[in-house]
Amino acid sequence: MNIVIIEDEEITAKDLANTIMEIEPSASIIATLSSVKMSRNYFANLMDKIDLIFSDIQLGDGTSFDIFENLDLEVPVVFCTAFDEYALQAFDSNGIDYILKPIDEAHVSKAIRKFKLLTGAQDQQSRTLQEIISLVKQDDLNAARSILVYHKDRIIPVETSSVAHFYVKSSVVHITTFDNKKYLMTKSLDDLEKIVGPAFFRANRQFLINRKVVLQATSSTSRKLTVELTVPGEEQVLVSKEKMPQFLNWLTSVS
Repeated sequence: MNIVIIEDEEITAKDLANTIMEIEPSASIIATLSSVKMSRNYFANLMDKIDLIFSDIQLGDGTSFDIFENLDLEVPVVFCTAFDEYALQAFDSNGIDYILKPIDEAHVSKAIRKFKLLTGAQDQQSRTLQEIISLVKQDDLNAARSILVYHKDRIIPVETSSVAHFYVKSSVVHITTFDNKKYLMTKSLDDLEKIVGPAFFRANRQFLINRKVVLQATSSTSRKLTVELTVPGEEQVLVSKEKMPQFLNWLTSVS
């Protein structure tokens, strides 16, 4: 397995290479590239066969998306970054996995297993790259696995499945987890709705709720539904008459 690493931090690149070799001793790290310019030059004059690329996203002279944008390169990419806002774009740039830094052995091992599974252990040419990516998108693109939240001076990755609901107050999105931890984040509710997947429902302008937090719903005289949550929000969650069929369908179709 021939692997290329794109990473502008030398220590991180070496650590990643060592981790890959521990997991896959038969692999060969055939190049370590540290910038958009270097990577473009390398791929433009490519002589070696590449099976897989591990790539940071934010580089000193741009992003790795700038590398792949105008290249006809049919190579799967595992993107590694400290930020989660690039997930959608990553899967439009040959991405088959998306690892949040700090990188650990478990995530690298999972990415390599996914690569082998998707390409086929016996014949790595049995599927086109677009077929591989479409398979990954079905599982990974539909829902971000983690989101970044802010707590005092820290940035914390929180698993999306652990979030009970998102709530807008004074134009700021508040997050409440199932164990009642509360955080703030900079993304809008509209942006979150696009990435959290079908397990969440946009009840109204203020609430985006997890299916698992719904205890019951009752109808009111205003023909709205009042949704009772196992982890209550600061206000009642109301679903309008217009959204009611969509909400009820969501309740029965999402586990």
